[in-house]
Amino acid sequence: MKKLTQGWISGLVGVIVFAGSLPATRLAVMDFDPVFLTAVRATLAALLGGVVLLILKQRLPAKADLPALCIVALGVVVGFPLLSALALQHVTSAHATVFLGILPLFTAVFAVWRGDERPPALFWLFALLGSSFVAGYAALNSGHASIIGGLLMLGAVMACGLGYAEGGRLSRALGGWQVISWALVLSLPIMLPMVWVTRPKSLTEVSVTAWAGLIYVSLFSMFIGFVFWYRGLALGGIAAVGQLQLIQPFIALVLAALLLHEVVSMGMLISTLGAVACVIGAKKYAV
Repeated sequence: MKKLTQGWISGLVGVIVFAGSLPATRLAVMDFDPVFLTAVRATLAALLGGVVLLILKQRLPAKADLPALCIVALGVVVGFPLLSALALQHVTSAHATVFLGILPLFTAVFAVWRGDERPPALFWLFALLGSSFVAGYAALNSGHASIIGGLLMLGAVMACGLGYAEGGRLSRALGGWQVISWALVLSLPIMLPMVWVTRPKSLTEVSVTAWAGLIYVSLFSMFIGFVFWYRGLALGGIAAVGQLQLIQPFIALVLAALLLHEVVSMGMLISTLGAVACVIGAKKYAV
């Protein structure tokens, strides 16, 4: 029981860190190209992760782990950052945040597929119910937002769910921070040249807020958050702890309102609070 509690606490810290990702990305893409932002955040995080790996003298991952690390990199180093950054050129961070409510469902599905987890039927009931709040909101408000932005966010959460599930499974053997560090290092040979190719012509007109967004997504969203998140998934179960992501939209909506002065509608709040209530049920029946 102590192990499960530690997993949920660690996962919650990770969710709180991740909640700032979309508002920070929204700030960054105001002045940075989405492809450049994706590449530079991965590069900076890879350098940090690589230094930590060297200082702590971590062993190289086994060859058998390389395919899984590549899946992690494709999901959370490339897929979610790039697709969400592109989406945020079409929709507000508040609207994009609502889509994060279906991320726990995708994480649970991939946990069953890749991690051999078998949550009970009542768990799936609450997981589906929580996601339905999000899907319902998106459907009712599709006329007020970009369809392209919505599809990009849907692709982003699918990629992220796969990366979360694969990383959580691998963390049981390698450790949470080691998994994200190695995934980042593996992506470096591609991301570093991409930084140079997509670099802005000038940095003199980049705002302070855009730089702040870049720093946040590079250090916190791309590295520090995963240290806690993958540890939580490994200790508490991927499908179970993954339901904590239903809380993430609520925190992110508050940040969007405070930092970006975006309008948070009553529909957003109702769908998010409904999803949060389902976390309680999902946690109760997770094991």
